Amino acid sequence: MAHGYETYDGEGASPTGFADRLLADVNEIVVVLSSIALVIASFVLTYSVIVRYFLKFSTDWQDETSVFLIVGAVFMSAAAIQAVRGHVAIEAIVGLLSPRVNGWRQIGVDIAGLAFCGFFAWESWLLLYEAWTENFHSGSTWGPPLWVPYSLMSVGMTLLSLQILLQVVRGLRR
Repeated sequence: MAHGYETYDGEGASPTGFADRLLADVNEIVVVLSSIALVIASFVLTYSVIVRYFLKFSTDWQDETSVFLIVGAVFMSAAAIQAVRGHVAIEAIVGLLSPRVNGWRQIGVDIAGLAFCGFFAWESWLLLYEAWTENFHSGSTWGPPLWVPYSLMSVGMTLLSLQILLQVVRGLRR
């Protein structure tokens, strides 16, 4: 295990070993940045509540800023969570299967997850391209450009897809 993330424990010079280390490093940076984004979002929301309630100021940017920060943190950190298999899973059947069958079940689940996340990543990139070229903005009075959250979603889903792909390759190598 490098950086607390699951990595292929074979030869370090292998292409997947390099990819595992690189993705683990990226995940480590992303987790720190996502944590900072969540803290900033909490401060922005707290500020919003205080100025709306006590000062009766209209706030039009705080909610959207918080949503962008939270969406970015969730999508960008998804690969790091997948690296430690921290996503919600139903483990009731695991104890009933032999280790060999369970290994194949895990590979099947990973392949299905890769298909879904790969498609989601592809569609996210198309959405980002459209938002960028058509200059889409939010419908709020603040109206920030939508390429910002779409870029975080696209990169996050791509990282998640790469993480799952590495786990599929690792599972097939065993």
